[in-house]
Amino acid sequence: MAVEVKMPFLGESIQGGVLGKWLKSKGDRVEPGDALGEIETEKITSEIYAEVAGSFTPLVEPGTQVEIGQVVAQIEESQGDGENQPSSQAAASAQRPPRTVEARPVPVEAPGAAEARREMSPALPVAPEPLPPFRPPDGGRVLREEEWQRFAPAEKEPAAEQDASARPPHRKPMSPIRLKIAERLLSAHRNTAHLTTFNEADLTAVKDLRERFGERFEKRHGVRLGFMAFFVRAVVEALRQVPQVGAQIDGSDLVYPGRYDIGIAVSTDRGLIVPVLRDAEEKSFAEIERAIRDFAERAKSGKLTLPELDGGLFTITNGGVFGSLLSTPILNPPQSAILGMHAIQDRPVAVRGSVEIRLMMYLALTYDHRVIDGREAVGFLGQLKSFLEHPGIVLLDL
Repeated sequence: MAVEVKMPFLGESIQGGVLGKWLKSKGDRVEPGDALGEIETEKITSEIYAEVAGSFTPLVEPGTQVEIGQVVAQIEESQGDGENQPSSQAAASAQRPPRTVEARPVPVEAPGAAEARREMSPALPVAPEPLPPFRPPDGGRVLREEEWQRFAPAEKEPAAEQDASARPPHRKPMSPIRLKIAERLLSAHRNTAHLTTFNEADLTAVKDLRERFGERFEKRHGVRLGFMAFFVRAVVEALRQVPQVGAQIDGSDLVYPGRYDIGIAVSTDRGLIVPVLRDAEEKSFAEIERAIRDFAERAKSGKLTLPELDGGLFTITNGGVFGSLLSTPILNPPQSAILGMHAIQDRPVAVRGSVEIRLMMYLALTYDHRVIDGREAVGFLGQLKSFLEHPGIVLLDL
């Protein structure tokens, strides 16, 4: 009996997706729980799983738009109990259709063809199939130019003379995630009074802490001590001092979320996604670093779940990992602000009347001016700068 495989329900906000690829081929033997294919939605990539054992048959081609509940494949359910079933390898072979091998005629070399090939110059292209020997009518030796004309098709032009502009453009549909990103970015520009303010932070003290305690930290907690944990904790402390930066518009009201859920932007091949670190104020440096590493690994493999991408009070995006020195990040609605981190560089800085080489980073805060005034935005960056340059304030709860 054939059992239908349907596009699964993935969440209230998702109406459909695109069948990315099949992980099983027609006729493959599948078992309950086997991953059959991948569905790309506007937020995540999810897998379709087999519910019964049997022979798999896909019904939808990769790249097809599918809706929730749509039948995308079927499984011809196995008959009988497990004791009477052949081994999994034998069963899979029995379920697959017989392979057809097309018989092809074996070319027969014309008499004298081998001698003609020996007389050809080794610098010339070799014919793909044996050809009869070619001799001028007067019986003379084949000339080099005649050999080239004999074996090189006259209709082909040298590569240097081909017009590169004649190549057709490559076209492929945008993925659901990319389409959703484009929609949200345009919406953020149209529907918010966005503005960006800048500051810079001296990360020399953070660098010194990492150099002094980084090895001990990794041995004890099993994760590297990175810069991001310092930024997450600094953002939480700055939000406590300037709560207006975390406020969100809901109709004619401003909502101040009671939890410090911080979004961490992660770049993947499918686009930029923002998993949310819940209750960041309650997490230690080690817990923050482990969570960020887990987000990055599962984001790239498409294993993040929808609840991990919903909500968030504030977002941090780090263009510095790609070498960006300065940028203006775009808001992640309904949030009212986003922090842009940038490349860390040694720069000459005036320190107490003298010039020193310090480890510096430019910070950018994009905010919705309907919610946040310049005073709050500049004050927030000032608090952030203070916490990063004097991390003991955070570590000692001062």
